[in-house]
Amino acid sequence: MFRHKGKNRQAIHNLQLASLLSFVAGIVNVMGFLAVTVLTTNVTGHFAYFADNILRRNFSGAWVFLTYILCYLAGAFVSNTILETGYRLAPRHAQTIPVFAEILLLSTIAFPGFDTIHQAATATACILLFAMGLQNAMVTRISNAVVRTTHLTGLFTDLGIDISQLLFYSRSVVRKQLITSVILRLSIIVFFFLGCIVGGVGYSYYHNKVLILAIVCLAIGAVYSTLRYHIVIAHKIRSRRSA
Repeated sequence: MFRHKGKNRQAIHNLQLASLLSFVAGIVNVMGFLAVTVLTTNVTGHFAYFADNILRRNFSGAWVFLTYILCYLAGAFVSNTILETGYRLAPRHAQTIPVFAEILLLSTIAFPGFDTIHQAATATACILLFAMGLQNAMVTRISNAVVRTTHLTGLFTDLGIDISQLLFYSRSVVRKQLITSVILRLSIIVFFFLGCIVGGVGYSYYHNKVLILAIVCLAIGAVYSTLRYHIVIAHKIRSRRSA
C-alpha cells in the first residue's frame, strides 16, 4: 500500500492506506485535544484563533497559533522532500522513510510521562501537527491526491458530490468508479471515527501512551507493505523464469 504508485497502484492499495492512516490520525486527533486542548490533525481552526488573537492584540497568543500552522506546513514540506530525495537515491524504500519518521515523532510524545507533556503543551502540539502534516503529504503524494487522512471537511464535501452523481450516471464504468470512490471516502471517515473513539478511551486509561497503538499500527503497515512487495516481486521473477 505504501510502495505502489502510478499505473501499478490499485483501489485496494488506497483503501488499505486510507483505513490504516485515518485510524492513526483519529487517535492523534483525540489524544492531542485531550492532552493539550489543541486540534493537531488540521489547521483550519488555527487560522480563526490566529485572527482572533490579532484583533484582540494578543500577539503572543497569535504567534502560538501561527507556529502551529507553520509546523503543519513544515511537516508537509519535509515529507515531500524525503519522498523526492528517496525516489532518486533509494526508490524501493522512499515511501517507508516518512512512515518511520512519523513513528519517531509520535514516540517522543508517547514515552515521556504525562506531567512532562502537560508542562510542554505547545511543544507537544507542534510535534503532533508536524507529524500529521508529514503524514497527510505522504498519503497525498503516494495516492496521487486520491487519499487524505487527517481531516474530514473535504471528504464530506467529496462524498456528497459522489453520492449525488450516482443519481445521474448509469453507465457501468462511471458508476463503478463512483462506488469505489464512495467506499474509499466512507472508509476514511469510519476509521478516523474509530481512531477517535479508541484514542479517547485509551487516553482515559493510559494518557499519552495511547499513541503507542498508533505507532504499532504504522510499524505493522510498513512491515506488511515491505513484505508484500517482496513477495509480489519474487512471484513475478519465478513466473518469468518458468515462462
